[in-house]
Amino acid sequence: MTSKEHWVLPQGIEEALPEHAARLEILRRDLLGLYATWGYELVIPPFIDHIESLLTGTGHDLDLQTFKLVDQVSGRTLGVRADMTPQVARIDAHQLNRDVPTRLCYMGTVLHARPDSFGGTRSPLQVGAELYGHAGVESDVEILGLMLNTFSTAGVDNVVLDLGNVDIFKALAKQANLNQDDEDRLFEMLQRKAVPEIEQLLAELNIDNTVREMLAALAELNGDVAVLKTARVKLAKANADVHAAIDYLEKTAELIMARFENVSFNFDLAELHGYHYQTGVVFAAFVPGTGEAIARGGRYDDIGQIFGRARAATGFSTDLKLLDNLTTRQFEKANRVFAPADADPVLQNKIVEIRSQGICVVEQLSGQSGDAKAMQCNQQLELIDGSWQVINL
Repeated sequence: MTSKEHWVLPQGIEEALPEHAARLEILRRDLLGLYATWGYELVIPPFIDHIESLLTGTGHDLDLQTFKLVDQVSGRTLGVRADMTPQVARIDAHQLNRDVPTRLCYMGTVLHARPDSFGGTRSPLQVGAELYGHAGVESDVEILGLMLNTFSTAGVDNVVLDLGNVDIFKALAKQANLNQDDEDRLFEMLQRKAVPEIEQLLAELNIDNTVREMLAALAELNGDVAVLKTARVKLAKANADVHAAIDYLEKTAELIMARFENVSFNFDLAELHGYHYQTGVVFAAFVPGTGEAIARGGRYDDIGQIFGRARAATGFSTDLKLLDNLTTRQFEKANRVFAPADADPVLQNKIVEIRSQGICVVEQLSGQSGDAKAMQCNQQLELIDGSWQVINL
């Protein structure tokens, strides 16, 4: 093994050097502070967990992303979390077991077996918030509002919010009496907006012509808010569940658009990300120049059922590293004061005083090389007229 192999990190795994780590810590504190002002309580799930817990609800889509190993103590299969959402759902359903709406937030490293995109990270710093115990439009709007405030706090501009409702497709698939295999095939094609393939598949299926036309229309029902009016026309003969889903999406959009006039909104009735576990409104945030979503979320009712207590749930998650890459915020470097190597008790008291104000003091070590500037200090303590004073460099 060469010396290089000792310091080269695995592909998609990064480490944060001091300046980068300082920015991430500022963002972390600011976001957790934001969530606290909205009533979201911080939870810290374990980095490693039983595989059954990790692959519940949202976790089923992450099976290939999850590193697995055998517990030498119990013999059970464990996984390194690739998503914290199922763990937070367990905390709500089992450990907290509250009857009132519960707001939880989280932040921590997750590990992916493969990157989500070419050159992407495999170790995101996942941050998110979940609201349990309320099934109405208001909780979806609250989560959307908190996500948009996350971007403004992090200094991420020009956000485009993509909104959809998976219940529209689910209700149409039910109306068409599609079997699971055909439904999955159609779902996959809709994600790619593969119109010719969709039309060919629908032509092969033995379903009513009216329902066939409505399913085919989903791929083209995307654009500004006017799409919802178009959807009511093209899906006029759909069952009541479809119309209820459009109503719900329209009400959600109406409330969130009134609060965030500077955000661009897009509607996509074929947006089915997380289709196998989402149960209503789904959303994704994008910024120009990035092909992948910078945050995703939506409603996923009953995720806690496997933990013994089904609860209405809605939430979102994003990656702190990604927000840091996109931020336009200017991070001012904190003052660093250099103190000379001197046993003077007055100097030591001065150092304690300065540190008590939250200011960094770097003490010179006896015989060390490098002056204040070499130690990245912009100030230093000097004895002036018998008094230790901080001077700028």
